[in-house]
Amino acid sequence: VIVMTTEVLRNMVYARSATLDRLQWVVLDEVHFLQDRYRGPVWEEVLVHTPGHVRFVCLSATVSNAGELAGWIRQTRGPTELIVEHERPVDLVNHFLVRDRASNSLVEVETLINKRPNPEGSQFDPKLAKGPSSNQHKSRYRQRWSTPRRSDVVAHLKSARLLPALYFVFSRKGCDEAVKNILDSGMRLTTGSERQRIREIVEARIAHLSAEDRSVLEVTNWKRALEAGVGAHHAGLVTPFKEAVEACFVEGLVKVVFATETLALGINMPARSVVIEALSKFTGETHEDLTPAQYTQLTGRAGRRGLDPVGHAYVLWSPWHNFDQVAALAASREFVLRSAFAPTPNMVANLVRRCDRDEALELMGRSFAQYQADATLGALLHKRAGRSELLEQARKLVTCELGDVDEYRSLRAEQRELSRQKRSADQALIEESLGALRPGDVVLISSRRFGVLSVAFRKGTLKARILDEHGDTSTITAKDLDTPLRSVATLNVPRGFDPRSRRAQQTIADALRRVEPGVEKQDPSTKKNLGKTHDAECTDQLGVSRCPDLKVHLEAAHRRDKLEGQIRELDRRIARRRDSLGLQFEAVETVLRTHGFIEGWHLTNRGEVLARIFHECDLLVASAICDGLLDGLGPPDLAAVVSTFVYEHRSKGPPPALWYPNAAVRDSCTRIGVLATDLNFEEATLGLNPTRVPDPSFILAAYAWASGESLAAVLENEEMSGGDFVRTMKVLIDLLRQIGSVAPEADTQASARSAAEALMRGVVSASSELNRENSSDD
Repeated sequence: VIVMTTEVLRNMVYARSATLDRLQWVVLDEVHFLQDRYRGPVWEEVLVHTPGHVRFVCLSATVSNAGELAGWIRQTRGPTELIVEHERPVDLVNHFLVRDRASNSLVEVETLINKRPNPEGSQFDPKLAKGPSSNQHKSRYRQRWSTPRRSDVVAHLKSARLLPALYFVFSRKGCDEAVKNILDSGMRLTTGSERQRIREIVEARIAHLSAEDRSVLEVTNWKRALEAGVGAHHAGLVTPFKEAVEACFVEGLVKVVFATETLALGINMPARSVVIEALSKFTGETHEDLTPAQYTQLTGRAGRRGLDPVGHAYVLWSPWHNFDQVAALAASREFVLRSAFAPTPNMVANLVRRCDRDEALELMGRSFAQYQADATLGALLHKRAGRSELLEQARKLVTCELGDVDEYRSLRAEQRELSRQKRSADQALIEESLGALRPGDVVLISSRRFGVLSVAFRKGTLKARILDEHGDTSTITAKDLDTPLRSVATLNVPRGFDPRSRRAQQTIADALRRVEPGVEKQDPSTKKNLGKTHDAECTDQLGVSRCPDLKVHLEAAHRRDKLEGQIRELDRRIARRRDSLGLQFEAVETVLRTHGFIEGWHLTNRGEVLARIFHECDLLVASAICDGLLDGLGPPDLAAVVSTFVYEHRSKGPPPALWYPNAAVRDSCTRIGVLATDLNFEEATLGLNPTRVPDPSFILAAYAWASGESLAAVLENEEMSGGDFVRTMKVLIDLLRQIGSVAPEADTQASARSAAEALMRGVVSASSELNRENSSDD
């Protein structure tokens, strides 16, 4: 039995490894990873391209459309048996935990009663008070319920004999703070013999770390927490730390592990209880609520087979979610798996190498993505047939023996447009007349005299303040008028006139009553009536206007137009479904041909390089290699440049200031940046997802570590954890090794291999599972 990632198996398939001849079974655990945006396509590649004699076992606890997935596997690989188990090996009880500030105690209720929301839960919902007068009541109410403190939750679980527990906190900082909270509370969860065993496990796991690295990684504080029975588990920790936590937890030595959601994936750490601190998590850009699948994945750790009669899952009170939302998440079984498959440059290059074009397109059509598209295609075709039938009926109803209904509609549309243009022109004249008014002008509105107090442009609208003979004021805009205003008289306005002064307003009103206007008000309805008469004459000239069923004809024509639009949209969706992957494949093929990776349907020398680069930025990396942008660089310089492909700054704070160790590194990075921009433009033009732009934030760390600097010196000015440093280094080493085997220039190959060797030391070497396995084999 060999345990490996799907990427390793995919690479073996593309390399036509002889080992595959002896391979009989592949077990794909957590097959729902197939929907992961970054890794999912690899899972489909494995299922589609692995030799036909190999049989698969696919496992998942969070796929509700398992029948659809099994149908695709059956179509792709042959006879397939679907086994669905609806009962958990250990029953799960969902709980809701609230802190009652009034009694300074925790209140616990079951989330579901007979698979329905517990009616008692709604009493804890945060209620929004209405109106300012209820602010005091609102404050008193919200003080009643709050989120339980972490130390209180752990004490609650301990008293209920529900330890060991996994406590999910969706941030690394939160996990570390939680461990400190427990230690500061004075709580100790281990016995003397347990602490001794923890020390033994820890020493075995960190034996390869130097004294200096132990100091930098603060081993003493981390070890003290473990000995107290508490630990953290997240991607910011180096591998020896995480493995020690896992080993101690599995043996029942560490009683509480505060972890991010990554622990729920692929690690065998069952617990008696699981705590979820919040139902939303920050993705780096926004907060997103947990999905039912994610909730099930997390709570799936609750209940140890053969040890616990039931498992317990706790969700803590939050002001951002009401009880019904919590209950809906716990009760839901909707885990629909959606394919994330899309052709990549490396995939297309390997298909060119392995098969002819028709076969390559056929393989695209065998993906789960196309299978799902074809399934929806039937529904779309059925929907289109129904719309077509309705369209035929509507077209029959449009026909009239007395004339052309569409001609009548067209004429009416023209008349409406002329009317709209006239109204627009009239409105412009009204706006102009309003803007020409000055304080003291007298205007007639509906045969009444008004004096203008002020004219101003406020909040994007021209407004006039006017006053009538009785001294009553009002504000008008162009929308209040049918015709332009004109001044029919002018009142003397004294110097320093204040339109807001009531005394000044009364003076204007008195003067207004003595004014005799010299022009008569034009009736604004005259032109409207003439226009309506003209419209009626135009439409009356058509025979269809006299049809008693005209309304039916017009409604049918409107329905016909709407149906034709719906059918056009359905046709577009059907076309996309029928050959969506084929179009993406052709787009990638176009990019590869443009940049000289393929000619006709054959790989060039450049294409052979691309076919052996397995990386998220495969096309950019292969282009940089083949264009000589990595040539002439020594090992530390090459490590620094290649780090721009593997690192991505994701923290909330700004990235560190740009730093280049020398002109050669700066020049290479600049040229790669230009190349990336050009590729992005081409990809976007063809509708492809753009390649990630290189990130220079890790250059200093990569250069320093490759140059032999200590871990303390490297991390001194870096805002990253030891775990992030090691994980990035592992990816960088992997890419350098690939470059060391495919670069056309022998010197570049040698430099890449030397750089990889220089990086594989210290904490990086100690954290490498492959390195430890090789050492144990020796």
